[in-house]
Amino acid sequence: MRKAVPDRHPPHTVVDTVALLFLAVISLVAVLTFKDYGLGWDDFTHSQYGNLLLKYFKSDFTDQRVFSFVNLYYYGGGFDMMAAAIAKMLPADVFDIRRLLGAAFGIVGLAIVWRTGRRLSGPVGGLAAMALLAICPLYYGHMFMNAKDAPFAVAMAALIYSLIRAFDEYPSPSPKTVAWFGLCLGLTLGTRILGVLAGSYCMAAAVFLLATEARHDGLAPALKRMTRFVVLLMLGMPLAYFVIGAIWPWAVMEPLNPVRALNYYSHFWEVPWSEMFDGRPVMVPDMPRTYVPTLFAIQMPELFLGLSVAGAAGAVVAALFGSDVPSRRARLVLVLAAATVPILVTVIMRPVMYNGIRHFVFVTPALALLGGMAAAWIYQRLAHTPLVARGAAVAALIVGFVMPVKEFATLHPYQYTYYNHLVGGVRGADENFMLDYWGLAFKQAAAQLDEYVDIHRLSLPQGRKYRVAVCGPHHAAAVELGPRFETTYDTVGADFALMLGEFYCANVQAPIIGRVEREGVTYAKVYDVRGRHFPSVFAGGK
Repeated sequence: MRKAVPDRHPPHTVVDTVALLFLAVISLVAVLTFKDYGLGWDDFTHSQYGNLLLKYFKSDFTDQRVFSFVNLYYYGGGFDMMAAAIAKMLPADVFDIRRLLGAAFGIVGLAIVWRTGRRLSGPVGGLAAMALLAICPLYYGHMFMNAKDAPFAVAMAALIYSLIRAFDEYPSPSPKTVAWFGLCLGLTLGTRILGVLAGSYCMAAAVFLLATEARHDGLAPALKRMTRFVVLLMLGMPLAYFVIGAIWPWAVMEPLNPVRALNYYSHFWEVPWSEMFDGRPVMVPDMPRTYVPTLFAIQMPELFLGLSVAGAAGAVVAALFGSDVPSRRARLVLVLAAATVPILVTVIMRPVMYNGIRHFVFVTPALALLGGMAAAWIYQRLAHTPLVARGAAVAALIVGFVMPVKEFATLHPYQYTYYNHLVGGVRGADENFMLDYWGLAFKQAAAQLDEYVDIHRLSLPQGRKYRVAVCGPHHAAAVELGPRFETTYDTVGADFALMLGEFYCANVQAPIIGRVEREGVTYAKVYDVRGRHFPSVFAGGK
């Protein structure tokens, strides 16, 4: 006998009003600060990719240069194409547009997580999930400047939402839900082929649901209901394929192209380099199995970490021993799989890992949803406790939320470099892990160099541009420095040196004329090296 399914759309409450106000505040902060974020390693190339995609569509599919442009055609380019299109319509810098558009995508992701959390655990769970995602440095820090991983995280959050809608309506998802599923599946796969991982989430939830219903109702009725559910969802596949073609046209040029992309990214194609992990430089193909779990443990705020783990444990208990209808318990399995399967895959398969855990931004919405479930459960239990206990619990939650917000303000605009107190913050992490691996600090450092040249009224030497030896992303440095400067790896004849604060950049014996610091940690330095010689921009003279 199945229980009646509770209302999936609880009425608007005061908590929902608070959630809307919270979303508005985040939006205002994003609008006021998006220009503070610098360019990373991939920004310049991705902006070119977006322009080439536009030319492909404008040429009626005849201009196919985009399909030989480095390796970016193995990725979807919806974000890049949208940014390029907006840049052509507005008198604004393309990189400012990319920052603001990234913020808009991120805010949409927050709203999706709110609505998903509300379906899973009510208004309190929705608000808590959104708030947790907002204080997640991996999500918030990357949404402004990561054109690959952040939009993919938003698409994955949307896909999870559509699947939870579908399980809410099991075994007969409505046409609207099927359309949502097709759209979100297309956006997810069309952004990154890694979206195929969502199939494992669906499989875990479906197997759980089929086994649970078969035990209660018999295998034949359970199979019939599951077959109906799957067939109805498959009606969304044509829409998914159309969306994939719109944002990742290379994928639909040949039926096996998505498989080729998956195969391409399953093998490491670059010349290996070293990154700092646990206090020592490690070649990226040699990172230990503990790499991803360790970085999640020390880069997530304590509140986010604690509630996510508690929510995961609660989801297991509720799915296996709860009294809710099987289809609603299957939703918990779906979210739990979305939060854990990608991490478990890296532990088991040990792929090449680098750039911290930026490739796992897409896991954070599911972790936040689990945290929202735990927060809602705590809220329900507190309703029947003495006022003192409720006050203490609320105070603890507020402190847990405010602490990373304060750190975010201090680190701005380098929130993505956040480390929690388990490792001593960015100071404790500085000598042991990577911080500004994408070189965002070059924006502020370049401004300091520009100001130095103006203040000292330095004339251009021999009518040429100032030569800047750079350790870090050269395209980003060139854009930030502007037309008066040229970047180079060659130290001979350099006028200035621009160095990230990472372990692989040289400490130059020359006057420091600019320094970017947060919490006593150096993110970038600018040297005046005129008339001085140093062997290399890299540490050890490499």
